[in-house]
Amino acid sequence: MNCISKSNPKSTPPSPPYQGGTESTSPDKGRRGRGCLLIPNVTGVILAGGQSSRMGSNKALLPYRGGRFIEAIYRQLSELFLEVLLVTNNPEQYDFFHCRKVADLYPGMGALAGLHSGLYHSNTPHVFAVACDMPYLASSLIRRLAGLRQEVDVVIPEGDAGLEPLHAIYGQRCLAPMEHALKNNRKRIISFFPEVTVRTYCSAEVALLDPAFDSFRNINTPDDYFRMRSEKQCPDSYDEHNYLAGSAL
Repeated sequence: MNCISKSNPKSTPPSPPYQGGTESTSPDKGRRGRGCLLIPNVTGVILAGGQSSRMGSNKALLPYRGGRFIEAIYRQLSELFLEVLLVTNNPEQYDFFHCRKVADLYPGMGALAGLHSGLYHSNTPHVFAVACDMPYLASSLIRRLAGLRQEVDVVIPEGDAGLEPLHAIYGQRCLAPMEHALKNNRKRIISFFPEVTVRTYCSAEVALLDPAFDSFRNINTPDDYFRMRSEKQCPDSYDEHNYLAGSAL
């Protein structure tokens, strides 16, 4: 079954081809992660700019498998991409990461601003962007999405609840439409989609690689968190109850 769909805007002329990037000449090109070749010409981007208001503490730092949510995501992306960027307006909270940390160029404009910053600061034609509270990523799905990026600006999967813009591939030609949306106070990520070429990877195809759509599960409340831990039975090395009750992060 092939249900990949591709939409082509008619009103917007194509942006100039990407001119930057150094990965093709990097001495690390071809480096392997766990026996698998890294995905070339794509940067991993973790968006860690949310307010976590419903959680009451920083979701990215929740205990998970002996570490933190964001550490698990970072490790997995590091096995797929030559560079992983962290987009955050609070870099001091992530001093334990030895990676580039970049801030929003349009503060207060939500996830779209974070996505824009990650793409703007990347040194590759495309990025794979993911939220900091989605720990069940499927490497096979990410590789599949990256493999569909040629000749399009966005490759976005469809989950059981619709499109998943915080688990998608974005190209440099998205920058100008993103900036236009942000300058016009349009915060929804998909608001710029009519101005670029989008390839949708439908839910039936996603299900072949991730039948339960776990890749798109995120954590918004303490109940979500404890439910997830109960289902997955992931032991941690310190008391998550105390973290949620007492964290001021």
